[in-house]
Amino acid sequence: QVQLVESGGGLVQFGGSLRLSCVVSGINLDSQAIGWFRQVPGKEREAVACFNSIAGSTWYSDSAADRFRISRDNTKNMAFLQTSSLTPEDTGIYTCAISASGAVIVQCNKIGAYRHWGRGAQVTVSP
Repeated sequence: QVQLVESGGGLVQFGGSLRLSCVVSGINLDSQAIGWFRQVPGKEREAVACFNSIAGSTWYSDSAADRFRISRDNTKNMAFLQTSSLTPEDTGIYTCAISASGAVIVQCNKIGAYRHWGRGAQVTVSP
C-alpha cells in the first residue's frame, strides 16, 4: 500500500520559512511526477510546485516562483518543499502527491496527474 506522509508544517510569522517533507512508502520513487498542492477552506486544491515525470522538469505557481523550491531524494523516497518569504496568503493545507509509476506526466500542475496523495500538513502564516 502506497502511503505519503507530510511533515514540517506549523505556525510561522510573516516573512518566515518552512521546509515541508513528504515520506513515501510502499513504492520506490524513481521517475514519477511529484507535486505539492495547497488547499484552503472554500477553494479548490491548487498546485504550488511540482516535478514532471521522466525528464523531471519543474513547475511553480506564480505565487511560489522565486520563493519556494521543490526537491526530491529518490534514494530516501522523499520529496521536499522549501518555502520562504511566507505571507498569510500561503496559509493552507499542503499535500504531496505522486503519479503512477511509468506514467508520462508533462502537466504536473494538474490534479488528475496524480495517483497517490498524502493527508496534508497545515501551514499557517501569521500577519
